[in-house]
Amino acid sequence: MKFMLFVLPTVPGTLADRERLRPIGRNNERYQQMLDELRKLAVFADDVGFDVFATTEHHFHSEGYETSVAPLLLYADLAARTKRIKFSPLGLVLPSWDPMRAAEELAVLDHLTKGRMYAGFARGYQDRWVNVLGQQYHVTGAPMDGSSIDNHNRKVYEETLKVIKKAWTEEAFDYDGEYYKVPYPYKEGITRWPVHEWTRKYGAPGEIDDKGVIRKICVVPRPYQQPHPPLFQPFSVSENTIRYTAQSSIVPWILVANPPDFQRLCQVYQEVAGQAGRTLGLGESVGAFRAVHFGRTEAEAVQLLRDTNYAGFNAYFGGFGFWEAFRTQEDLTKYPAPALLPQSEWTLERMRKVKYALAGTVDQVKAEIEALHTIGGKGELEWFGWFFDQGFMSWDEEMRQIEMFAKHIIPAFRSTETKARAPEKV
Repeated sequence: MKFMLFVLPTVPGTLADRERLRPIGRNNERYQQMLDELRKLAVFADDVGFDVFATTEHHFHSEGYETSVAPLLLYADLAARTKRIKFSPLGLVLPSWDPMRAAEELAVLDHLTKGRMYAGFARGYQDRWVNVLGQQYHVTGAPMDGSSIDNHNRKVYEETLKVIKKAWTEEAFDYDGEYYKVPYPYKEGITRWPVHEWTRKYGAPGEIDDKGVIRKICVVPRPYQQPHPPLFQPFSVSENTIRYTAQSSIVPWILVANPPDFQRLCQVYQEVAGQAGRTLGLGESVGAFRAVHFGRTEAEAVQLLRDTNYAGFNAYFGGFGFWEAFRTQEDLTKYPAPALLPQSEWTLERMRKVKYALAGTVDQVKAEIEALHTIGGKGELEWFGWFFDQGFMSWDEEMRQIEMFAKHIIPAFRSTETKARAPEKV
């Protein structure tokens, strides 16, 4: 199994601090403290054998929670301080990006790190910033409910990803899409290019027609990794998303945790990938997100879970519908779609029952990860992502947690492929 340390870059502070220093996201001293923590975490994760360090992309978070404003800039800084660990946005929210600019910036980061990156893309669910930065596509934050808003957001996402792949893999290309055109204007081409002879002689073949009009665009540089960086898609919940990622050779990071449902989505991925010509084992090319908390006793670990990951879901992520990932079969009859789980069901016990929150002693956590790794004895999960609560714990507790994971979990489940290049001990 390969391991990802997934962090929501959070300006450190208690809830009392956030109220006293509001908006703490603009507090430079605390923001510098967050950067210092992220740098230390990345270096430590690199030293002990994590394969990937990942963050979200979000904007305008005045409250200081998941203030991951410019992930590619952050990774350039972290890559310069580390040796082998790779980096991934989970993900760049494509309906808020120009796809050509995304293709360029990711390719540059791929070169700066000499291939130490994955390209993670997402659709976007937070209206506060997706509505602003995605206004050119008339998108809004999209609930995963199959609504017209959801379907529009999905179509924009899929088209912009198609443009990015073309920019990476074709020397020069044109594209006449519903939301994006290359070149623009598309039909008449770009007519004001007085140095067309220069481009005809030195540029990519096909950029200029015989009348000096730009008909195709060449995006530079091409990625360091060929044909392009491997692709991730985070917070996969719906079967539609699993099918799309399987058809598109994208690793889905699945938030659905209830073992029978998780296993079913892994089977869907395997079947659809096979139909697309990719022969995979059950769990291959699939990632699972889980919260992990260690304690000297189970009660101690559960209290840490309550104060960190559960608190974030209860006060924040729940408002965006993320508790839907923790449904069980019984909920299908009690709360049939489109009804959401009521807030009375947002319990710590549910988090643990569906095996999203793994809290306990080392032996208890290891047993839970073993069951996940083998997908109930039927396969072998390729990727494990630890949803790590940076900024919600003291620095000493953060280090204690990550040291326990590095000492007891990574060596026990590391894949043969990565054992040879990983450190042997903390």
